[in-house]
Amino acid sequence: MAFSEKPLDQSLVTPVEEFISREFDEAVNLLGEFVSIPGIAWPAFDPQNLELSAQRVAQEFENLDFFDWVDIRKSKKPDGQLGSPAILARRAGKPGVPHVLLYAHHDVQPPGDSELWETEPFVATRKGERLFGRGASDDKAGIVTHLWAIKGLKHLAEELNLGVTLFIEGEEEAGSESFANFLIDNEKDLAADLIIVADSGNWTEEVPALTTSLRGMVSQVVTIKTLDHAVHSGMFGGPLPDAMTAMIRLLDSLTDERGDVAISGLRSTKVDELPLSEEEFRQSAGILEGVQILGSKSLVQQNWGEPAVTVIGIDAPTVALSSNTAQPEITAKISLRLSPDENPATGLDLLRKHLESHAPFGARVSFGHSEQGPGYLAKSGWASKLAHEAFSACWPNPSVNIGIGGSIPFITDFARVFPQAEILVTGVEEPDSRAHSPNESQHLPTLKRAMAAETLLLLHGNQLLTNELN
Repeated sequence: MAFSEKPLDQSLVTPVEEFISREFDEAVNLLGEFVSIPGIAWPAFDPQNLELSAQRVAQEFENLDFFDWVDIRKSKKPDGQLGSPAILARRAGKPGVPHVLLYAHHDVQPPGDSELWETEPFVATRKGERLFGRGASDDKAGIVTHLWAIKGLKHLAEELNLGVTLFIEGEEEAGSESFANFLIDNEKDLAADLIIVADSGNWTEEVPALTTSLRGMVSQVVTIKTLDHAVHSGMFGGPLPDAMTAMIRLLDSLTDERGDVAISGLRSTKVDELPLSEEEFRQSAGILEGVQILGSKSLVQQNWGEPAVTVIGIDAPTVALSSNTAQPEITAKISLRLSPDENPATGLDLLRKHLESHAPFGARVSFGHSEQGPGYLAKSGWASKLAHEAFSACWPNPSVNIGIGGSIPFITDFARVFPQAEILVTGVEEPDSRAHSPNESQHLPTLKRAMAAETLLLLHGNQLLTNELN
């Protein structure tokens, strides 16, 4: 379905912003409550906290008296075990009006080293315009955004026409293992014309964004073997082709002298250029003074539209346990990011062919575990145009399209199961949110603007009528 592409009703902006301003302190306080529940879906952590988190979030949406029903549901992982609790709620809309699915997740990353935190990870702490705490930005602020957007819709709409489904996942940070089965098990309840995913970021604190491209990813464990046993590095060194030297040469072949990926046949995708200085990139990434940036293309193009290769692990003797021994075999794990429109199976095949053809000294190469995740390119339709209008109305500067160098595999799952739906990847993060890192925080003005923009989206959608495609 497509819907009539009316421009945003600008008369809605002021009442929406006034409503969100009145409600904002309450929203921040609730965000602090959510932060206090350490719901982590990793096996080493207490699963009861995820149950408590799901119950607390479900309670807030039940209290809205908006949905026809609110449930906590689970689906099976590939190994047959039940996944983490997710909140699912649905309100049927009127015929001919869009149905919107709002997605976020209530689970969070582990806190990591507590000594690196300047505040307690699970005690929300406000400092100036930021609220610090694990999950404050990723992604409990996304839940708060959805909650207040629905409150705003209820408060400001003369008549409620819009259909709305809520899906708050409980294991996104642990790989969304039961996600695909959850979509199948609940396909009818999740079906929508528009999916709003509140789990991404903005270009800056002052410039809002839609995430329109995600790179794909493959990883490969590779072992290189040159000897049938370890030998003394002094007695045999010189003519000896030890496995560590072979692996270093093999890994070095993955990029050329400019730092571009040297794996033949990989695709690139042209992305929208945005201003990003080398100084800004260096500061954001923590690149040490004097260390050169890699690659021959613009920073934005290289980070969003080009392949990138990283060696993320090597099995070898540690320095502390090293001896004068030449190693017979060495194993490494390679992560290869792919352009958004690259087939991951093709990317993995090209990586393997490169490793086999570039092994030095006739060394033997074998492959272990591998992983694949597809990229994503957004469709441009009625909803993306409307979102840019709403964002631009609520932020100081116009909205832009951005890419992400990483992957969000469940976005592709949504696109596969609901191919007719338009997907908007939005979010409340910005460059200094530090999601997944110590001292994660939510920039509160960004949260306030996101709440207002999503309220505008729902209010406008509440007025739209179906325009069937011929």
